[in-house]
Amino acid sequence: MTNRKKKVLITGANGLLGSNLVRLLCNKYHVRLLVRPGSDLKTIKNLNCEFYYGDICVAEDVRDAVNDCNFVVHAASLTTQWGVTYSDYKLVNITSTKHIVEACLLHKVEKLIYISTANTIGHGSTDKPGNELNAFSLFHINSGYINTKYIAQQYVQEQIESNNLPAVIMNPTFMIGAYDAKPSSGQIILYGINKKILFYPPGGKNFVHVNDVCTGINNAIEQGEIGEMYLLAGQNISYYDFFKMLNKISGQNPKMIRIPPSLLKIAGNTSSKFGKITGSSPKLNYVSAYMLCLGNYYSGQKSERELGIKYTAIEDAIKSAYDWFKENNYL
Repeated sequence: MTNRKKKVLITGANGLLGSNLVRLLCNKYHVRLLVRPGSDLKTIKNLNCEFYYGDICVAEDVRDAVNDCNFVVHAASLTTQWGVTYSDYKLVNITSTKHIVEACLLHKVEKLIYISTANTIGHGSTDKPGNELNAFSLFHINSGYINTKYIAQQYVQEQIESNNLPAVIMNPTFMIGAYDAKPSSGQIILYGINKKILFYPPGGKNFVHVNDVCTGINNAIEQGEIGEMYLLAGQNISYYDFFKMLNKISGQNPKMIRIPPSLLKIAGNTSSKFGKITGSSPKLNYVSAYMLCLGNYYSGQKSERELGIKYTAIEDAIKSAYDWFKENNYL
């Protein structure tokens, strides 16, 4: 059987990663998408793929969707940092992963590509960025998203060892690119546009072009080693440098003011306490403030070496996202 005839199931297909991944894989495979009835499919509705309508949190739906697929890419997850309870995170990020794993074992798929996050791996500095050998280091900030992704990743690793699950784990950093319809990570671009004064956080992170993540997933299907983890990490830069690139691309020149780390953490902590008292969901909370102060830096050397990825300059990713937002009237 040739790759062109093989079938790939993708979950989370209408998100930033999924929308770009479908575009890459539908040229090589028969692509089936597990999507919720009534979900917004505007970024993928005209693509040459099969739509299976169901819920990743319902075991029967997942079993039916995985049936007769050669490969599964589980990219669906709940990533929002505000307005979400831990039980919501647990249902989408842990329970759905268990359903996917059980279905993959039942139907004997050739390979599961599980999309985790770089935040399940300890970050490093610009001089010594985090790699796949670093231990999880963010449990103490009590992020529902990060903690549930770590638990789900541990479950996948356990099933690889105990039940011979043919899985590869991918750990992308902060993805930037086109087709971010919700938007998700592209919020950072929308935040930085059309301001006379731009307050920027003191930290930084690793940014990666979403197309490079898609290439990594494609190459992992073909050549990723079962049981391995691969950081998909592009460029380590400060938030200051990120917004300077965005200013250059957008032709804007706001006055840039750095937010002191102590002030940002106090504001985040105060906002979290206020949210608990009022039942509201502030966008700035303790977790987001803490993360914005970090130098959240990683290395993609392993994925470059073993998956053959050549990472794109992050300025190209910013331009791709900016142009898409502009063309689609987000700006």
